[in-house]
Amino acid sequence: MPLKPVHALVGNDLFLQLEKLSELQRAAGKDAQRIDVDGESAQLGEVLDELRSFAMFSASKFVVVRNADDFIKRYREQVEEYVEKPSAGSVLVLRVSSLPSNQRIYKYIVANGQVHDCEAPKKLGEWIINRAKSTHKLAIKPDAAALLLDLIGPDLGRLDNELAKLAIQTNGVADAKAVSEAVSFQREQEMWDMTNEVAAGNIAEALRRWRHLCQLDSSAEFRAVTWLGMWLEKVRRALQLRREGKNDFTIARELKIWPMDQQRPFFQTASNIGEGGADRLIELLTDIDYRSKNGLGDMKENVERFLLSVAK
Repeated sequence: MPLKPVHALVGNDLFLQLEKLSELQRAAGKDAQRIDVDGESAQLGEVLDELRSFAMFSASKFVVVRNADDFIKRYREQVEEYVEKPSAGSVLVLRVSSLPSNQRIYKYIVANGQVHDCEAPKKLGEWIINRAKSTHKLAIKPDAAALLLDLIGPDLGRLDNELAKLAIQTNGVADAKAVSEAVSFQREQEMWDMTNEVAAGNIAEALRRWRHLCQLDSSAEFRAVTWLGMWLEKVRRALQLRREGKNDFTIARELKIWPMDQQRPFFQTASNIGEGGADRLIELLTDIDYRSKNGLGDMKENVERFLLSVAK
C-alpha cells in the first residue's frame, strides 16, 4: 500500500516523533529522497518547490519540516492549500507540538494523509506493558513495570532501551526481581545521574534518585560521599579556573563535565554556590562521612540532609 502524501507528527515527545518518522521513511522506500528543513527559518517557496519538483536520483521525495508550528503560522493559507491537494510524487511530514482538530489544516491532512499522536502517554505503566509485548515480545508484570518506571523515570527512550535489554536477558517474562537485577550494572551511572541533578540544581529529582539507589543497593550510602565529593571538587576547581580567566568550554573539557546538556546547569549551580559555599559543603560532607562511620546518625538520612543543604 503506497504511503499517503501528507502526515503530521503531533506532540512533544521526541522519542515517539523520531520513531514514527523512521517508520514513515521505511514505508516511503529506500529510493525516496529525504529533505529536512527547519520550519522556523524555511521559506514557503523552497518547501513547495521541493514537494512539486521531480527527484533527480530517486522515484519520490520525502520532505520533513521540523519545528513546523511556526512554518504553519506564517504560511497557514498556502500550507492548507497544499495539504488539500498534495503532490502525488512526494510525502510531506510536518513535525508540530500541537494541531487542534477543529482547524481546516487538520481536516485536510486527515482527508489526504494521517495525523499521528506523538504525545507522551499519561499512564506510563500501561505503556511499558504494551510496549514490551508489542515491540519486544516481552511479558512484564505490573509491579515490574512500576519498578522500571520508578528507576528510569518518564523517559520513553530509556524505558524502551531497558525493555529491549530485559527481552534479551530473560526468557520472555520479566518480574520485579528481573528488573532489579537487570539495572544493577547501571548503578554507577545512576550515581552520576544523581550528582548531575544536584549540579543542575534539581534537588527534588536528586533526592528521588538517591532514595531509589538506597532501596536497590545498600552500598550506595557509602559510595555517595565519594561521588558527591568528586562533584564538589569539580565545582571548586571550575570556579578557580574561571577566576583565572578560562572560558566555560575549556573548563568543561578539562574537568570532563558531561553530557554537554549538563554543562550550562553545572556552571549555573557552581556560580550560585560560590567558592566559599563549595568549601562549606565539602566540610559538611566530610563531617557527615565521619559521623556516619562512627555511629552518629544514619548515612542515608545524613546524605539527604546534605542534598537539601545544597539548595539553600
